[in-house]
Amino acid sequence: MNDAGGGQSTEPAGLDLSKVKTIEGVDVAGKRVLVRVDFNVPIEGGVVRDATRIERVLPTIAQLARDGAKVVVLSHLGRPKGVANPETSLRPVAEKMQELMQGTSVRFIGDCIGEEVKRGLAQLKPGEVAVLENLRFYPGEEKNDPVFAKALAAHGELYVDDAFSSAHRANASVDAITKLLPSYAGLLMTAEIDALGRALESPERPVMAIVGGAKVSTKIEVLNHLVERMDQLVVGGGMANTFLAAQGVEIGRSFCERDFVPTVQEILARAARSGCEIVLPSDVVVADALKDGADVRICPVGKVPSDAMILDFGPDSVADLKRRLAGIKTVLWNGPLGAFETKPFDESTFALAREVAKLTKQGKLVSVAGGGDTVRALNEAGAADVFTYVATAGGAFLEWLGGATLPGVAALAR
Repeated sequence: MNDAGGGQSTEPAGLDLSKVKTIEGVDVAGKRVLVRVDFNVPIEGGVVRDATRIERVLPTIAQLARDGAKVVVLSHLGRPKGVANPETSLRPVAEKMQELMQGTSVRFIGDCIGEEVKRGLAQLKPGEVAVLENLRFYPGEEKNDPVFAKALAAHGELYVDDAFSSAHRANASVDAITKLLPSYAGLLMTAEIDALGRALESPERPVMAIVGGAKVSTKIEVLNHLVERMDQLVVGGGMANTFLAAQGVEIGRSFCERDFVPTVQEILARAARSGCEIVLPSDVVVADALKDGADVRICPVGKVPSDAMILDFGPDSVADLKRRLAGIKTVLWNGPLGAFETKPFDESTFALAREVAKLTKQGKLVSVAGGGDTVRALNEAGAADVFTYVATAGGAFLEWLGGATLPGVAALAR
C-alpha cells in the first residue's frame, strides 16, 4: 500500500490495496483536513484514564499540523444512541490532546455539524487542531446516512482515516464520507493494515496463530479462515474445552459449548485437510471455582476430575508451546490461554507472552497481536512493547482474521 499506487493486495477478501493512498507527500498546507480517529477511550470523572488510543494517532495529527493543515478531528465515544449525552462528550479527550500536544493549539467544538461548527472552524489557523463533538450524538452516523456524511464533509477539503479499529463499521464518517472527499489512510491505519496483511496473507513461515477466549461461537469464521493459512493453530481459553470435548475428552465442570461440538469437528477436519496442526493443552490447571486464591491442581488432559473446572494451560503445555515457538517465524495472537483476569490462571498466558517477546527481541520472530483482552494481558506481562505490532483494533482485528471485508478499508480502496 502506497501513495504511488504500487504494491500487492493483502486484505483478506482480496481488495486491491494499491488503490489506498496514504498521506505521505500530500499537499495539505492551508487546507482543512478531516481526520477520523477512534477516541473511544475510558473516561472517569471527566478525565481520560487510558490515553493509548489518543497517543497512537498523534503522529498523523502532528504531521498534518506541521505541514500546515487545519486539522479537524472526528470520533465517536461510547454508545449514546443518537442523542447528545454529556457523559460521552469528547471534551475531556480534547483536553487530553492539548496536554499531549504541547505547542499546538487544540480546541474543542461542542457539535459535529451545524452553525456552531462552521463558526468555530472559520477561526482555525494552519497548524491548529479542532476536535468536534461525538459523532454518535446523531443517529445518521451509525446509519451511514449520506445526508449526515455530506454535512460532515462540508467541514473539510480532504479526508484521512486513521481509525482501523472502527474499520469494521460502515458508518457515515467511515464509509459514506469517502465518496465526497479525496480520501487517504493515516499513519496508524497504514501500519495496522500492513502488519496484519503481512502476518496473515504473506507471513514468513512456519506461522502460528494463538486464539483464545471463552466461546467458539464468536470465532467460527476466524478459526475456519486461520486453519486454511496457518501451520499451527493453538486454541486456548474456554474454546479449548469445546475442542477437547469434540475429541471425546472428559472435561469435568469446565465451560463448554456442547451445541458447537459438531462445528468444532468440522473445523478439525478442515485443519487436517489443509495441513494445519491444531494444538491443545496436554495438561491443565483445574479448580473447584474461578476465584482468587482457589485451591488449584494440575492434571493431564483426560484425567480432569468430574467436579473440577479447567481454567488454564498447565506447565507441560506451556513448555511444549515454548519448544514449538523455537521453530516458528511468525505469530498471530488473539485471546488468552486461560482465565487470566484471576490469579493464578494468568500464568500460562504471561509465560507465553514473555517467550514470544523474547524471541521477537532476538529477531527470531515476527509477532502481531490484537484484541482488548490480548492487549491487556500483554501489557500486564510487560511484553506488549516488544511485540512487532500490537493492533489497537478489537472487532476489526477479529473480522480481519476471519477474512471479512472491512468497510473502512474497502472505502479507501474504492
